[in-house]
Amino acid sequence: MTARLDASFQRIREFTLHASHELKTPLTVLHGEMETALNDAALSSAQREQLSSQLDEIQRLARIVDGLTLLAKADAAQLQLAREPIPLHELVREIFADAQILAQSRGVQISLRECADTVVIGDRHRLRQLLLNLADNAVKYCEPQGRVLMELHAEDAVAKFTVANTGPGISPAQMPHIFEPFFRGDASHRRDVDGCGLGLSIARSIAVAHLGELRVESAPGELTIATLQLPRTAAK
Repeated sequence: MTARLDASFQRIREFTLHASHELKTPLTVLHGEMETALNDAALSSAQREQLSSQLDEIQRLARIVDGLTLLAKADAAQLQLAREPIPLHELVREIFADAQILAQSRGVQISLRECADTVVIGDRHRLRQLLLNLADNAVKYCEPQGRVLMELHAEDAVAKFTVANTGPGISPAQMPHIFEPFFRGDASHRRDVDGCGLGLSIARSIAVAHLGELRVESAPGELTIATLQLPRTAAK
């Protein structure tokens, strides 16, 4: 039975990788054709708006495909990462600036209460993706006019990044499922929240690939806190 289950999971991983690979080319072609069409000066306002909407959907599909590819590779231990010293505090400050832009339309206040200098070994692009996913989630699911609080601490051999937000919280029934691909809790079904439910799955996969840990604590009516821990290295 264990062998059959392993074989089934392997087939699922292979299907996901092959399907996402095959989808990338037509999506790239469609994206290029849509951008070319938008450059036509003869388009009416209505036509331009329709093409822009279609381009947004193509970009959304492309993000989903990229996310599924990453998850499948991580699950199969095939995720290739650069291994170099990364000043994590610099990435956190970049994400803090990005989060302030993301929060403007919702009137959310972003605070970076502490940002200790700390260095980790890893892939800068993937670590930035991880942090941005956490910040984006915190802003999207924050209550209007609420607060998002970020902190980076250097604790012994661990770099600890936390991001918390004020909002409806996550119910105990939903908590065991929050890292599952495509899972979106009740609060995420608001019309003003965009996304496909892959952000936390991707974030945890990147954390694990860096020998780290990602956990989330929440309860209805309380702060929701995401905590990322990564092994530190001595700064050079």
